[in-house]
Amino acid sequence: MFNTLKKIIKYPRLTQDYPNIKDSTSASFLGQTVIDPGKCTFCGECALHCPSQAIIFDKSARAIGIDYAKCIFCVLCEEICPVSAVQTTNNFELAESDKVKLNPHDKKTTIINEDNLPDTSYETICRDLQANIKKIFGRSLQIREVDAGSCNGCDYEINALNNPFNDLERLGISFVASPRHADMLLVTGTGTRNMQQALIKTYQATPDPKLVVAVGACACSGGIFRDTYATNNGIDSLVPVDVYIPGCPPRPQAIIYGILKAIDRV
Repeated sequence: MFNTLKKIIKYPRLTQDYPNIKDSTSASFLGQTVIDPGKCTFCGECALHCPSQAIIFDKSARAIGIDYAKCIFCVLCEEICPVSAVQTTNNFELAESDKVKLNPHDKKTTIINEDNLPDTSYETICRDLQANIKKIFGRSLQIREVDAGSCNGCDYEINALNNPFNDLERLGISFVASPRHADMLLVTGTGTRNMQQALIKTYQATPDPKLVVAVGACACSGGIFRDTYATNNGIDSLVPVDVYIPGCPPRPQAIIYGILKAIDRV
């Protein structure tokens, strides 16, 4: 008993309270990149050097924006901008159920929203979430992760969901080994030629009702591997997608936010 108390005092509770409270270290993470049209001189340097061609630039119309489905959050545009019109924020809650909303033609993509979730207690959020999952599925939410040809960056972040710091199971959500036991597929990668049939068969093996979440730039749009003979420009050309989570890779909290958004769709 004494040893147990000693351990509790020595190692305090480290599990985060997201989604109720954002991680206090979030300032050290890269999030949404925004361009200030008021400062921009429309020189086009950021669009010219963007490795994923995520910046949409029209000099004649003096219009510029970022397609977050393609953005890999490399901050190169911020570094090379001569007038400091590009800023990288720590806003990571960017998941959208409609891919069009990740495109700069939608005004919502230029808005940094720091209060995406209701301001309520952590216990209330967990209780309501678990009740919602139980109402829909009659039990906890089961997830099957599918690597459809990724670099494993997003997969590492998904693995981190199960560590003591993130502890996804506190929300009544767990991972399973078979798609036949799953309610949701977390898909990473572009859906390469060698993985197309595997992804489709995994989707078909998952019982209804089922959800599909595209995790990372590659799954959303093909990322830096788009427009090649061996990849797809996003997995939505192979299976229906309910929520898109941009990033390269998205941090664990961003994935949690996307999962919560997908549950609301059901």
